[in-house]
Amino acid sequence: MPPITDHPLRYELANELHARPFPALTASGRAVFLAIKRPEEAASRDRQADLDHLAQLLHRHGADQPQPGATHWFCQIGKHQLKWESHTEFVTYTVFLDGPGAKPFDPDDFDVFPEDWLAAAPGQRITSALIRIEPRPSDAEIEARIADWFVSESVAASCVQDDGAVVIGDYRIDPAGHMRFAVFPRDDIGRRRIGRIVQRLAEIETYKTMSMLGFQRVRALSPRMAEIDKELSELMSGMTDRAAPAEETLQALLTVSAELETLQAQASFRFGATAAYEAIVHERIEVMREERFGGRQTFNEFMMRRFDPAMRTVKSTQTRLQAMADRAMRAGDLLRTRVDVARSAQNQALLESMDRRADLQLQLQKTVEGFSVVAISYYAVSLLSYLLYPVAEPLEVTKGVVTAAVTLPVVALVFVLVRRIRGKID
Repeated sequence: MPPITDHPLRYELANELHARPFPALTASGRAVFLAIKRPEEAASRDRQADLDHLAQLLHRHGADQPQPGATHWFCQIGKHQLKWESHTEFVTYTVFLDGPGAKPFDPDDFDVFPEDWLAAAPGQRITSALIRIEPRPSDAEIEARIADWFVSESVAASCVQDDGAVVIGDYRIDPAGHMRFAVFPRDDIGRRRIGRIVQRLAEIETYKTMSMLGFQRVRALSPRMAEIDKELSELMSGMTDRAAPAEETLQALLTVSAELETLQAQASFRFGATAAYEAIVHERIEVMREERFGGRQTFNEFMMRRFDPAMRTVKSTQTRLQAMADRAMRAGDLLRTRVDVARSAQNQALLESMDRRADLQLQLQKTVEGFSVVAISYYAVSLLSYLLYPVAEPLEVTKGVVTAAVTLPVVALVFVLVRRIRGKID
């Protein structure tokens, strides 16, 4: 018996679950993170351009090249490790460096990405971050580092992974143009665990930023939505007052509905992406299993106070846009019904007018019918008289007598024939 045939995608689907492993990091190191996104139509971008850009960086370090069509790659570039990932709208580069470096959050660490290579990127920087990893010191020393490295008014700090590490960030862009995060792991936690914490910090920052694109789209839409809402209210008031002709109001409603549908179509992808990114942000925070550190706000509380309101604004705008489109559609249907009723009344009046005209035409035909009998009878009497004149001379009958004799029978015969023809037509 031949072996069972595998589905052609079986191995690809199984390997996809293991395609993006977490890095294994030591308790003393740094990570440089960069996310690049095209400003427009990023989801339908040329992904080969992203691979070519990655290949240029790898070529400079003589590193192995990814397979054609790859969506992720992990390799050694010089003394450092590089992790590259391609996502729906953006690509990310994470370089892991050993050791504490010359100074905390040194902007020179970003030099792992050459300036000319950055300038040739097929997109723009959506975010970048410097992540510092140090063995966990005392709580007092951590507090000193927080005061020195971060903006105190927006710092989020928490113990994560069952107190396996302390993570800190303020979600501020520093003078060098990067976000800053610090990780202080305990000595007894594994390298993979440290890698998961660092990876999740980078993901939270990236997806938080991508989510905020939806908020910016809402800000851009809101002024026009307010104008359309006002126009729609005025049109519906006009429908109630019947101040404007129904056809003009209906045309204006159709224009408003078309614009609302266009706005929905243009924003639907961003609304859906924002909801997905928001869910990922909260999932990544949840799996870190936060506990409060030093009475400071946790990452979840930071998002609850600043990030969640923006996301609720996006959701409410999406709901409002849909409600406006539905309201315009219902108003159009009502007005269309009114127009149809008015047109039906006009058609009924037109039909009644046509009936009256038909009756008048019938009366006119009956009137003309008498003249027709006279005219036909006249010509028939004349023809018949000419036929009888030769016969009347031998009988010594005058022409006048012959004409008088045939007139009444001819008129009666013509009258009867015309009545029969009209009866058959009726």
